[in-house]
Amino acid sequence: MWRELAPLGRDSGSGGYRRYAWTAADADCRAWFRAQAEARGLVYELDRNGNQWAWLGDPLAGDAVATGSHLDSVPDGGAFDGPLGVVSSFAALDELRGRGARFSKPLALTNFGDEEGARFGLACVGSRLTAGQLTAEQAHELRDGDGITLPRAMEAAGHDPSTLGPDHERLARIGAFIELHVEQGRALDLSGDPVGIASAIWPHGRWRFDFRGEANHAGTTRLADRRDPMLTYAETVLAARREAELAGALATFGKISVEPNGVNAIPSLVRGWLDSRAADQSALDTVVAGIEAAAQACADRAGIELSVVRESFTPVVEFEHALRDELGKILGQRPGGAAPVPVLGTGAGHDAGILSGSIPTAMLFVRNPTGVSHSPAESAAEDDCVAGVLALADVLEGLACA
Repeated sequence: MWRELAPLGRDSGSGGYRRYAWTAADADCRAWFRAQAEARGLVYELDRNGNQWAWLGDPLAGDAVATGSHLDSVPDGGAFDGPLGVVSSFAALDELRGRGARFSKPLALTNFGDEEGARFGLACVGSRLTAGQLTAEQAHELRDGDGITLPRAMEAAGHDPSTLGPDHERLARIGAFIELHVEQGRALDLSGDPVGIASAIWPHGRWRFDFRGEANHAGTTRLADRRDPMLTYAETVLAARREAELAGALATFGKISVEPNGVNAIPSLVRGWLDSRAADQSALDTVVAGIEAAAQACADRAGIELSVVRESFTPVVEFEHALRDELGKILGQRPGGAAPVPVLGTGAGHDAGILSGSIPTAMLFVRNPTGVSHSPAESAAEDDCVAGVLALADVLEGLACA
């Protein structure tokens, strides 16, 4: 499975992946998922929001156990973020069938669409729509960098955008959702454990900072006469680092657009996107407020107009304790599993976090030896990936089998 999936959407220059929502690479990944489902005799479905489902047992029976992740990527992302969870879900089913497991509940394997938000700027679009955290009207307003709306992109890919919206009936059929994911940090590497259980997802959001100045000639305009928004943006980037360090949080300006974007032109508009995350809401509020205040002070001094728009926000997600504890119990009862499985938090958002407001969810993490993620250098050892599959299989057996 890994060998078949690995070439899809890979850029030959960077070695990273460009599997953006509703593109040819995304279509290839979706075709791969469907082929895996049909090869196993599973019932395949594409839901109203473009998420893929593969069912073992009656999809309408209720109290199903679901597992999976996503196949899309950030720009030049790594091979494991998302796909490891999808590949592992199929591999865990194969493992359970090999054990002769008898399922007492339906099992669903899933690939949620547009989790990374690389094309339209909003993360977890597929799961947000399904859970009702993103309305159809809001989804129809999403545009990519070329001005193409989400509905247009979906139509071009052969999906009807008129069906977008909450899917409460589908979620009501799911009793638990378990997402396996490569760890996006080094906690497991430092503890020496191949697999861990998620405790919570930090609150996080994305803010767009628009700095408006005055376009002018770079070779003839005196420094004293300039209203250059790039300087204010640069000072704001440095302020974000300072505020994050003071608050014990994270703050990153990782995306920027410039108008008119000429080498010999002073910009008229610099637009930067802030990603900020913290262990609790108070720390997040503090760091974002500090960055906004610093940006405004810089803008006022330089005669720059500033506007800040919060484009997305996810509050802290505490995974349901009962389900989290059940995972710990199941994994702790395995042969050689006397030591407790580590429980750790994460600053990364996931579909499991979005769905947690609607159904019980939990997550398993697989060790990442370098902690590098969202990069071609992202990695996980084969033995650890196998350990993740076996842990997921044990969890699914404990939750869905007689």
